[in-house]
Amino acid sequence: MKLTAVAPVGEIRTGTMVDLPGRGSTYVVDSGPSDGPTLLLLHSVACTGMLTWYPVFDRLAAKGRVVVFDQRWHGRGIRSPRFTLEDCVDDGIALADVLGIDRFVAVGYSMGSLLAQLTWRMHADRVAGLVLCAATTSFRRAPRERMVLDGFARAVATIGADAGPLPVDGGRQGVGDRRWAYEQFRQTTSGAVSGAVAAIGKFDSADWVADIDVPTSVVVTARDRAIPPSRQRWLARQIAGATSYEVNCGHAGCVMNAEEFSSGLLPACSSVLARVRL
Repeated sequence: MKLTAVAPVGEIRTGTMVDLPGRGSTYVVDSGPSDGPTLLLLHSVACTGMLTWYPVFDRLAAKGRVVVFDQRWHGRGIRSPRFTLEDCVDDGIALADVLGIDRFVAVGYSMGSLLAQLTWRMHADRVAGLVLCAATTSFRRAPRERMVLDGFARAVATIGADAGPLPVDGGRQGVGDRRWAYEQFRQTTSGAVSGAVAAIGKFDSADWVADIDVPTSVVVTARDRAIPPSRQRWLARQIAGATSYEVNCGHAGCVMNAEEFSSGLLPACSSVLARVRL
């Protein structure tokens, strides 16, 4: 994994803390109302929302409203005694309620792909479509996933090793691309990552994934060592009418090989948006 290939940061959209009544507050970046449908972006484990999605945020915003937020225990997300995927799903629904969004397309990467599936399962009336990236029905092979995540954490830690101290406010000005990515990454503690990985290890949608009945696209990361591409393709085959797009990158391709990843993500989103009924 060559972290020098981190996607150029450029100008990052500014977000705000949003209170979800009875749940807590989380950091949200919202491109604002538009004539198109809403894409709710669900990020990967060990990342912030913007760290996963910043390379494609503006291009997705050209298709409609785009909302991304930090999941609980991640970045500036909700702090709580426990971490469950179900709570994360309900956080997303609560955010949609606060923002006045009735139905949306859930776009999930890795852990986010599990949350997208589970959002359909728990709140089918709110989900107009799905885009599942680096996705699987199960992380039952938790030891292998933990090994990959630990390696990812060690590798990302090297991003900032020679970049000097971080600015006090964590801002973008005067900070290199690699340093900004490192600052985003370190907002989530190793303990939080471990708790999230434990919850991910309990997820299994194999028995019901074929019931998904909304327009769906699957973006297969074809050089993925965390989630074998064969499992990603199997998931795509289970969902009636799902379109599949292969990208020649690994599990961190959303940031480390962003242009290749976007070559699959953008048409995948277009395919779903063309088929949704809002």
